[in-house]
Amino acid sequence: MPIFLLNDEVAFPPPELADDESGILAVGGDLSVARLLLAYSIGVFPWYDQEASPILWHAPAWRMVLEPAGLHRSRSLRKALRRTPLELRWDSAFERVMDHCARVPRPGQDGTWLNDDMRQAYLALHRRGFAHSAEAWRGDTLVGGLYGVTLGGAFFGESMFSLETDASKIVFARTVEALTARGYTLIDCQVYTDHLASLGAVEWPRARFSEALAEALRITPDEAWPRQPRPAASAPDPA
Repeated sequence: MPIFLLNDEVAFPPPELADDESGILAVGGDLSVARLLLAYSIGVFPWYDQEASPILWHAPAWRMVLEPAGLHRSRSLRKALRRTPLELRWDSAFERVMDHCARVPRPGQDGTWLNDDMRQAYLALHRRGFAHSAEAWRGDTLVGGLYGVTLGGAFFGESMFSLETDASKIVFARTVEALTARGYTLIDCQVYTDHLASLGAVEWPRARFSEALAEALRITPDEAWPRQPRPAASAPDPA
């Protein structure tokens, strides 16, 4: 299967033409907001093999997906959710979450795929209201989190990290719950990991994912992303 070379035009070949083994559809192009939004809307995402490599655009033959109702809360996760002292915050430390995700070691990979170009691209999406983070805090210390992109009723998870046991699972579960309450129907987890499988994500063939994505993009959620509740106003001291 050929791998397509992108030029300055903001366009992609059909995702079904991606190489079935590697999942690579195209190489090159840029990480502009317009190109990234088009990519996500057709089920394509960028990924670097190494920090100095060109941009590789992927549309895997098998896509790791979570339907919100399929979230699996194991006994240990249910216990952690009940007892956790961690505070969940939304979009309060987007760049810090990305930095932590960039440092997560990945098997068989030298360096990081989340290089400075990627950071700047997702910061631009964040400023435009399309990229978001969810974070677990212990007091003033960030101990876990995830970030991704929202379009319609779909959330495209990009990466997560955990500095404490169960922190990323807690963030993931609470994020899925929050998105479900707002009308989201599709959580894209991209590629298989044991961690995601333990939370209920399953692999779908590319065609099924494309159909579900098209349906999700027709949805207008009640809210694009959860917002931090405003602190309650303090009652005045009695005279």
